[in-house]
Amino acid sequence: MTSTTEIRKASERGTADHGWLKSSHSFSFASYYDPEQMGFSDLLVINDDRVAAGGGFGTHPHRDMEIFSYVLQGALEHKDTLGTGSVIRPGDVQLMSAGTGVAHSEYNASATAPVHFLQIWIVPERKGIEPRYQQQHFAAEQKRGRLRLVLSPDGQDGSLRINQDARVYAGLFDGAERASLTLPAARHAYVHVASGSLSVNGQRLKAGDGLKIRQAQTLEFGQGEKAEVLVFDLRPQERPRM
Repeated sequence: MTSTTEIRKASERGTADHGWLKSSHSFSFASYYDPEQMGFSDLLVINDDRVAAGGGFGTHPHRDMEIFSYVLQGALEHKDTLGTGSVIRPGDVQLMSAGTGVAHSEYNASATAPVHFLQIWIVPERKGIEPRYQQQHFAAEQKRGRLRLVLSPDGQDGSLRINQDARVYAGLFDGAERASLTLPAARHAYVHVASGSLSVNGQRLKAGDGLKIRQAQTLEFGQGEKAEVLVFDLRPQERPRM
């Protein structure tokens, strides 16, 4: 089958402004509903969150969801009912498999500076697993001019282990840096530009833009301008419209 692409522009995302929190939603979330944007394959949520100094999310529950946080600027403090307490900083990838149920809180760890992070939800392959928490730092050198595997179902190459047939890569691109990613046959892919800008398969993307690629084959990245990008290798299925 022929590969097809569709740009999800940053300017078209849903937004929420709670004062202490300013959030942009790539897909339907909370009070933002768009039947055309109900996730992509098993990727359900990408929230681009900016939390003011001293602000944060109080303790709240989750179950049967793979939730990971990716900090772009500042520091995010996490506590949960698994007994985990940590501070997540740029370069860290935090993954919480909610399974049978877990409650957590997330606060800006600074009293003076904002925190900017992505919170991403992926639908799990199996429900009812034992909850677990993972966190790992991936240095900029590991992502500079290449795509570093950060999540995978089997923990390949030191990545965090996710409960789904999905792989997530992180990369940094500037100037002449280029990279390519060849996916298994008949996969879908979603590219999210977290910051800066770059070209993906000839499509120019800016911060906050996403690119849906159906029947993905090879992805080509280049012409980056201080770009940070996440790439999702996903099962070839469509999420039902609600």
